[in-house]
Amino acid sequence: MTHHVTLIAGDGIGPEITAATQQVIAATGVKIAWEEVLAGKRAVEQSGAPLPEATLRSIRKRKVALKGPLETQIGKGFASVNVMLRKQLNLYANVRPARTLPGIPSQFKNVDLVIMRENTESLYSGIEHVVAPGVVESIKVITKKASIRIA
Repeated sequence: MTHHVTLIAGDGIGPEITAATQQVIAATGVKIAWEEVLAGKRAVEQSGAPLPEATLRSIRKRKVALKGPLETQIGKGFASVNVMLRKQLNLYANVRPARTLPGIPSQFKNVDLVIMRENTESLYSGIEHVVAPGVVESIKVITKKASIRIA
């Protein structure tokens, strides 16, 4: 069985990282048909948009994507594509498991922890404005609906 996966190689070191990840996945024997699409700096250069509609269509169709690191320009250019993806695809949960591994020296023993963070609100709301030259104020929005959903 072949799995169809969207691939966003990314910017900077992104293509190198995603190529290495593809090699690791290929070594498992899982068959993947990759559809490479653009986002970030390369997308702006080629299409004028940091997150082209074709990229979103591909992800929605396949329901799975591998994304390399994407450049976020500070103070110019375009908004964070990572935040745009979260909002467009309603990717509200950042789930980070942490576990100590046998045979690996660690300051802490027997750690088995999962950290969950709401990924679309708070400072990710993107409500910002310049208060004075060089000073930006960001408003944290936290709704009951999103809080209950992540809980």
